[in-house]
Amino acid sequence: MNGPPARVYACACLECQRATGSGFGYRARFSRASVIGIEGERRVWRRGSDAGRWVDQTFCPKCGTLVYMEAEALTDAVMISAGCFADPDFPPPAAVFWASRRHNWYDLTEGIETFG
Repeated sequence: MNGPPARVYACACLECQRATGSGFGYRARFSRASVIGIEGERRVWRRGSDAGRWVDQTFCPKCGTLVYMEAEALTDAVMISAGCFADPDFPPPAAVFWASRRHNWYDLTEGIETFG
């Protein structure tokens, strides 16, 4: 990466819950220009979003990790799964998308932006 993420967020849409096997996806959005290079073999699965647009989820075919996503709604962005950075000090989510679909145990920190 060349520079910090434009946004770090959680997404509680049903597809992110299914893809992660958790209550939400935790990702960092970068501009496409700031992504220096992604190496290694990968597989792409195109799915529909809760908003009706396409999302490409890119996985490692060896371990199944969801590495990054690209979306029709954000053509100049790449959303990288925060766990891929293996950094315990990685910033927490500043926003929650599809907050209305989050699990009841997911408390929202005061001041966090919510959408959906």
